[in-house]
Parts: sequence; structure tokens; C-alpha cells
Amino acid sequence: MVAPDALRVVRCGGSTLCGARAVFSADSKQVGRGAGAAALGGYLLCASGDFVKVYSVNTEETLRLMSGHADLVTGIQLNPHNHMQLYSSSLDGTIKLWDFMDGILIKTFSVGSKLLALYTLASAEDSVFVVIPKKGERDTFQLVSVKLTKGAGQDLESKELSVVLDGVGASMKHIAFGREGAYVVSVKGVNLQVYFFKRKLLNRFSLSTLKTKGGDNRFSCVVCHPAEDCIATGHADGKIRLWRNFHNKKEYTYSTLHWHHDIVMDLAFSVEGTRLLSGGVESVLVQWHNESSCQKDFLPRLGSPIEYISMSSDGSLCSTLHTDNRITIINSNLRFSRSIQGLIKSRDVKTGLVVDPRTKALVLNGEPGHLQFYSLQSDQQLFSLDIAQRQYIHEAGLKQSDLVKVAFSAQGTWLATVEESEEVTDPELQLKLWFYHEEAQSFHLNTRINTPHDNHITDMCFRDMDGLGDDSLILVTTGRDCVFKVWVMVEDTDPEAQQSVSWTCDFVGSYHNYQATNCCFSEDGSLLAVSFEETVTVWDSLTWDLKCTFCHPPGNIRKICFGRLTCSKYLIGATDYGFLCCWNLLTCALEWSAHLNVVVLQPDPVSEHIAAVSWLSKESSLFVFKPNEPRPVYIQRNLCKEKILLAAFVPRDEPEMTSSEKYLWLRKSQLFFLTDTQELMTLSTKSLEERLTPSSKQLAVEESLPVTPFSLLLGKHRCQQAQEDTDLGKPVVHNKQEQASPAVKELLHTPAHVLPSASFLCTIFINSLLISKENKSAEEVADEVEMESEKAEDESDEEEVTAMEQEDTSHMELLGEMTCKLSKSQEKELRKIRKMDYSWISAF
Repeated sequence: MVAPDALRVVRCGGSTLCGARAVFSADSKQVGRGAGAAALGGYLLCASGDFVKVYSVNTEETLRLMSGHADLVTGIQLNPHNHMQLYSSSLDGTIKLWDFMDGILIKTFSVGSKLLALYTLASAEDSVFVVIPKKGERDTFQLVSVKLTKGAGQDLESKELSVVLDGVGASMKHIAFGREGAYVVSVKGVNLQVYFFKRKLLNRFSLSTLKTKGGDNRFSCVVCHPAEDCIATGHADGKIRLWRNFHNKKEYTYSTLHWHHDIVMDLAFSVEGTRLLSGGVESVLVQWHNESSCQKDFLPRLGSPIEYISMSSDGSLCSTLHTDNRITIINSNLRFSRSIQGLIKSRDVKTGLVVDPRTKALVLNGEPGHLQFYSLQSDQQLFSLDIAQRQYIHEAGLKQSDLVKVAFSAQGTWLATVEESEEVTDPELQLKLWFYHEEAQSFHLNTRINTPHDNHITDMCFRDMDGLGDDSLILVTTGRDCVFKVWVMVEDTDPEAQQSVSWTCDFVGSYHNYQATNCCFSEDGSLLAVSFEETVTVWDSLTWDLKCTFCHPPGNIRKICFGRLTCSKYLIGATDYGFLCCWNLLTCALEWSAHLNVVVLQPDPVSEHIAAVSWLSKESSLFVFKPNEPRPVYIQRNLCKEKILLAAFVPRDEPEMTSSEKYLWLRKSQLFFLTDTQELMTLSTKSLEERLTPSSKQLAVEESLPVTPFSLLLGKHRCQQAQEDTDLGKPVVHNKQEQASPAVKELLHTPAHVLPSASFLCTIFINSLLISKENKSAEEVADEVEMESEKAEDESDEEEVTAMEQEDTSHMELLGEMTCKLSKSQEKELRKIRKMDYSWISAF
């Protein structure tokens, strides 16, 4: 366990949604409960990294993030005996049972081996099927049956495994269960196995391994017909085979369907079995009717290769999971319905991680030629901006243009982008300046500059000085053509021009014909630092005079940045020979240096802190420091298993409170970083809110429910009532009897379908309502009898007086004072006074 205040790495986005087939809730048209109450259309459940995500089919929003697994989730399946529950498997060796309607973990079954795929059958009671590595053999896997242990605890061990098939594939697409679970099919290489459970019979079939006329018979996926004994297999050459009569090794037959030009990545039968859906690298969903190659429909241009296809239980919807982290929801008539887009996995994030000043969204490469704006709060794409404005052709080896550099002005009003072709020697370059229109709420292209440099552009940045207004806004680009260029806005004198200003080159600078590699402005914009191979040059941004140079051979400068706030007099540079240097701009001397192989150097825009990530011996380490102090304020060795490529500080809307001084650098900003597997991670100091909590806390989930309009009205009314009571001098005191016991709270807030039987709860509930009776003296008992004899006078008044006495008593006890007991005669007099009519006083 990690200490509550310890810094930990959290996956916050970018986790692939293609870890397993998505699962629709049992009725895709049902009305959700709890957090999904507004989502008419049911749920879509997806494996995403270490988590299981619950999406609303209708609104596309992420309703829940169910966490608890310690490694990648490899399979999710509805509980066939309770469709409100979900099984999930993971590489951490556990199977978890969830109530996905309320995000509650019910059971954890420890299997003790990596689980690579998960399957459930209605006919298999208290058992599930998983794929595990075969002990003692490398890259060999088995399909086994796991008997789920019954017990009262939440964590159980399930070590009772029964081998069903040997030599199966590691992907869940390589195994399928037949009609009513009578048999299981496995494909691997060019071999197909069918195992019949009742007869305990195993049939094997093989295809030719010879690749003739471009054909490739290797199996890629397998599914079974829901109502007939028919197996559909996809192959590496784009063919689909439909197998029948496979009960007999010699009498089996298969027919062939062919449209895909490359590997068939997944298949799915419709609920009734009359339609077969297939998908592949063409980004086209193909629907085959009645197993005929002549009758087929297409849904093209889905954006990226289709990894998985899932069908809803009622057949009204299907979903496709794509390799770029996109989910597409499609109607039964093969019409596009909705799209859920997470962090797009592009081929190469050349733009780096950039923060949009307006939306605080992360901006980076998306689809080819597009810029994606990704919301960190919702883990979804806000929108995509088409920069290249040309059709991308999905063909290997074809040289095409892509987006390589992005920069925002300080207010987010201007956006600069650079496109380059993939040619190494003579690339085609385009620099584009985009202006944000408030009315349209989007960026419009203002200026296009062809060939801004004679070689690849290596870096660019804006200068935005608040005190000088728009006149201070300039853009600097650096290139391998050994120059840096300064671009400024000028008024457009063309009367037919659509915009009033455009951009043009104002200054060209160089240093000894060295390649310009990096550039950045000081916080006040007065200085520009440009690195030329081994040398850093500092220029006056008003006169463009060269002020000073810093050099630290051997090794080229890899990253540079200025200090901020109290550390603005420092310039930081990292070399590719493994040195981190800090220069003092006032003394023009090296302040300090450290031997560190820095691959990421990221300053915090709202504090003096700078984060440096090093990569050494297959280990990423984090160092956070202030330039005026050579000793880091925070060090985290072995930050994550993957190599960190990019990082960004995102300012917080509200400063985060922390009890530890060593985490003060995270108070105003949050650090995000992207790994070489394109998973987005962050550092958190909060308690383990994503880990499992005790079941008693899980069941009381009222704090996690969304705020409804009714609750807002009720809360406002309660606040007003409390305020009125305070203004009138009434003590706000709660009766002890009004405080519900934990048993009552758990009973009222637990979903009905996970509650124990009523007979079990009855005793607990009744006992929670009982009040302990204290021993009373004979005098008190006599007083009680006398009080009961007077109930006939005014029963309602008696109740009110009793309530008032209870309130007063409890209030005085809270203050620690002793109350005086009234005699019976005094109580009678008080009652008579209370009954008198004093309404005549209102006339005065």
C-alpha cells in the first residue's frame, strides 16, 4: 500500500480501448440508474488500461471509471446469471466481479497467473474460462476453466483450474464458444481446433501454409453462429471462411467470402445470425447477408482500422473499437450513430504536449494532418482541427505531409502550425497562422507561408508581452538551414483581403553557420534564447542585438528554458552528452551543472519549478528543481516502466492543498507526461481514491452521485432554513434519534439487487432502531403514570411539549449545564398558559 500522502503515478488517459471487446449492457435501450439516470440508451463497457470504463450509449459521456486492477485489463464479460454485474480479468492475475450500475466491486478472485482473455457461459455455473501462459513454456498458452470460490469475504482465492485446450492463441479473438456452449473453437497459425464438451472430442483442421498468389491462410479471428453449428474465421489475406459439418474430420466443408484487401481484424454475427459483420485496416465495416458474397453493405470512412466489433444483446446496436482509441456506435441498419473519442494514438507525437490557454486542454497530433484538443477532465477529445486540409492515404511507404510543430500565443488568440513532408533531404514546408474567432468558437486560417525555411523547422515560440498589446506579438522559428526567423503582424493593404492583418518575416538571425535547434523567450519577453548546436545565444528581442553566448561542449544543446518569477535571471540547458547546465544571465557565467541524461525539460508556467526527466538504464527518473538551488526539491527514481517522451505542466483552477512540503511544487500545476506507448500519465498526491475502499464505504455512495436540480433546490432550502434559525437565535441541534445508524444508512443506500435477504436484514434493522432503556427511580415512574393520565386533555399538545423538552434538554446537555426538573403542578400551569389565546396582542 502507498501512504495516503505519497506521490504516485496514475494513468489518466490514452490507455488503449482495444484491450478487449466492448460489452453492451443487457438491454441497450434501458434507462440507466444512479450516475447514468439521464442516459437513455444503456451502457457501453470498455477495458481501458488498468480500468473499466462505463459510457452512456446516448450521451457519449464517461459515467464511471471502475478501478482496482493493478495491471492491464484483458477481458470483460457480463455475468450470464445477473446482467447487472460484470466480470473483468487482468494481467495482475485476478478476476473481479463488479456491480457496474453503481461502480461497486463485489468480489475479487485471485487466480495466481496472468490472465490474457476472459469468457463466460450461461451453462457453466460458478465457472469462467480464461487464457493463461503454460508453465515452463514460452509463448504457449492454455484455455482453462476457473471455478470461482464461494465465500463471505470480498477477496477469495480461485486456484482450481481445469485445462480445456492447449496451444491456443493469446488474443481473445482467437477463441469462440459455439451454440449454447456445446463446443469451443480455437485458431492459431493455420490450425483450427474444435472441442466438444459433452463428447470430450477434439477435432483439428489445418490449412495450407503455402502463400500462393498473394494468399495467406493464417487465422486472425474466429466467431461462432448464435443459432447454428457454423464457424466464421478471418484470415491474414482478407478472406473469411464459413465452416460447417466440423463434427466429423472428413466431412467438414467451408465457403469463402472475400472483400478485404488485408487482414480481417474481427468478426461478429448478428443476434439472429442472418448477418455477419467484418472489419479491418480499410476502416470500413462490411455487412454480409445470408453468407453470400453478392449481398453485402458497407459503412466506410470510420477513421482508422477496426480492432474489435461488438453486438448488443437485442441486436439494435453494434460498436467498433478502432486502433486510434475511437469507439463508433452503429445502428442495426448500418447507419453511423455516435462516436466516443479518447486520446488519439497517432503514429508519432511530433508536436509535443502543448496546453491550450483557453480550454486548458492538451493539444497534440491526432489523426494524420489534424490537431486534437484533448480534455483532461473527461478523458475525451474536445474537437479536432484539420491543419493539412487534404485527404490522407493509408498506404505503407507513401511519403505524405504531417503536422510537426504547434505553438499558442499566451492568450490563445493565435495558433502557429508547421507541416512537413516525410522527405529527409528536400522536405515541403508550410507555416500556418490561425486566428481564434470568438463568434465561431474556432480557429480560422489567417496566413499560409510556403517554404518558411530551406530545411526542417526544429522549434518555434511566441512572444506575447501584455504591456505592449498586439504590437508585441511575434513568432520565432528555428531551422536546420542555420537561421532563426522573426515573424510579425502587418496590416493587410489589399482591399479584397478577408482579414485586416497578416504575417511576414521581419528579421533573420544566425550564428557561425550552425544549425539552429531550440528557441524560447524570457518571462518578460525581453530576451530570446536560441541554441546553435553546442552554443546558446541570447538576443535582445527589441533590437535583435546579440547579448551573450553560453557554450558547454561536448554535446549539442537538446533543450533550453528560462527561469521564472524569482529565478528569471537563470537560463537552463540540457545537452545530449548528459549534462544539465544553469547559466546566470547577470554574471554571464555557469552557475552550476549536473551530470544527467535529460530527455524532457519542462518549466512550470506559474512557479519557479522546472521538471527534468532522465532516461538511463531503461529507467525514467523525475527531478524537480529551482534554478537558484542546485539540489532538487523532489526526486522520483523509476517513475514508470515506459520511456517518457513528453511532459507538460497544466495550471490548476484551484490550488491543491498538501500537507507535505516536498509536494508543494504540485500545488499550482499538475504535471502530465506521455510515454513511448502513448499513454498519458500524471502525478497525484491525493489519497487512493481510485483504489478499493472498504465495502461499507463503497455502499454509501451518495457523495459520488451527480447533483440533480432537485437536490440543489433541497440543499438551498435547507441552507436558508438553517440561516433563518441562526438569525432568530434558534440553536441548530439534532436529536440523537434523528441520527441514522450505519446499518440504516447502508440499507438505504445499497442497490436492491446486491442486498442480502430480508430475513437476514430484519434483525439488524430492528436492533438499530431500539433505544437503550436506563434504570428509573420509583418517583420518576410515578410521575410518568400521572403524566399518562392527563393525555386526554390535549394529546397533540403533549407531543409538542415533549419534543420541546427533548430539544431543550439536549441543548443544555451540549453546553455542559444541569437542567432543573419541573414539578407536575408547574407543568400543568405551563400547559394552561400555552392554551390561552394571545392573538388580541397583535392589534397593538
